[in-house]
Amino acid sequence: MSEFEKPLVIEPKGKASASVIWLHGLGADAHDFEPIVAELGDDLRGIVRFVFPFAPHRPVTINGGVVMRAWYDISDTDLTRRADEKGVRDSAEILSALVDVEVQDGVSPRRIVLAGFSQGGAIALHTGLRYPQPLAGILALSSYLPLHQDTRAEASVANRKLPIFMAHGSQDPVIPLSTSEGSREFLTRLGYVVECHTYPMPHSVCAEEVRDIRDWLSRILIWSEHLAD
Repeated sequence: MSEFEKPLVIEPKGKASASVIWLHGLGADAHDFEPIVAELGDDLRGIVRFVFPFAPHRPVTINGGVVMRAWYDISDTDLTRRADEKGVRDSAEILSALVDVEVQDGVSPRRIVLAGFSQGGAIALHTGLRYPQPLAGILALSSYLPLHQDTRAEASVANRKLPIFMAHGSQDPVIPLSTSEGSREFLTRLGYVVECHTYPMPHSVCAEEVRDIRDWLSRILIWSEHLAD
């Protein structure tokens, strides 16, 4: 198992029958999205364990080499050269290990969502498409698919029908909307079904987006469970 800092965990009100592992963005930490749990409704909070990992500390080239929490280094403003491969793959190992922890604790992989904002969303996409067992879905906010050129060869057959939710701000100056759209089009060409939402906001999260996230998570973690029953 990869070594990683103990994540922030918010347990459900009842027994955990699903998990959402939610990765923060560059320079933030596990507490960044902690407040969103209270906004997702009692139904989700009743059954979902929310796991918020801490990214490792590393120097970030584009920020003058300042050490901060980052899932991978960023060396160029050109998004096509933005993600360092070793950092992405190391962080994917961390996320995969966290999924394994949930499975060992009794949560089926089919009931685990990988989520993230910006860099965190990039790692969620990269890892989820490659995870060897079927997952519940991927939630990528203000993000894009890194190392896309390797995706076709490395993608897991088990997750070819994985539900993917992508959301982005039309005024995002950090990761342009066109970059997110390019990732969505690439994934669509590979046969993935991607639900996309755009909001009039910068590199952030808005109330309408939170409502859409709540509805999407409810569909795949609550309604689908009832249909299975």
